[in-house]
Amino acid sequence: MFTGIIESVGKVKSMQPTGGDIRLTVESDDLDFGDVQLGDSIASNGICLTVVEFGSNYYAVDVSRETIARTALEELKAGHIVNLEKAMLPTTRFGGHIVAGHVDGVGVVSKLQQDARSIYIEIEIPQELAHYTATKGSITVDGISLTTNLVRDNIVCLNIIPHTAQVTNIAKHWLVGNKVNIEVDIVARYLERLLNKSQPSGMNTSNPQSQITEGFLADNGFMK
Repeated sequence: MFTGIIESVGKVKSMQPTGGDIRLTVESDDLDFGDVQLGDSIASNGICLTVVEFGSNYYAVDVSRETIARTALEELKAGHIVNLEKAMLPTTRFGGHIVAGHVDGVGVVSKLQQDARSIYIEIEIPQELAHYTATKGSITVDGISLTTNLVRDNIVCLNIIPHTAQVTNIAKHWLVGNKVNIEVDIVARYLERLLNKSQPSGMNTSNPQSQITEGFLADNGFMK
């Protein structure tokens, strides 16, 4: 589990094809490798990946074809900057929101312009993910926990403060047309599941149906 608060950035050292998969190696002089062990998870641009090799300032991960197909990872090249976050500890301050590191889809930066000292950005996300987003809700973009200003159909509007732009890959790499990894708020997925009144086959149908409805959620402040 992650929070979407980026710990540091790293630089892609290599993207080595290996038997149909990819061995990704990332260097970082800022990430603390003191507590990293083989098998640990590091979110790289929002993708939860397993460390298979590491040193004092680098780590390597194997990326499956499934992950390559469902993320923007294939866009990376040697020298690209990526956002890094180690899996959270029980003692970690929860500064962002619940992030699983499981990318739901790939978005495209459709607008980017200066807005006073911040950067105004619009991202077009896959249509099937749009109903999981909400104005002033949470979304993870390239591993960064962000608050949506506004949602128009499948366009997510964001304002990036100078600090966030500088300590992530936004200021260095985001341009109109760039692909980015999107993870929607996991709470929205669970709410959708609760709202689904169908029961799996084999379930004891004598149990009462869930009393959680759209009206109930609206009355209790979960929907606006």
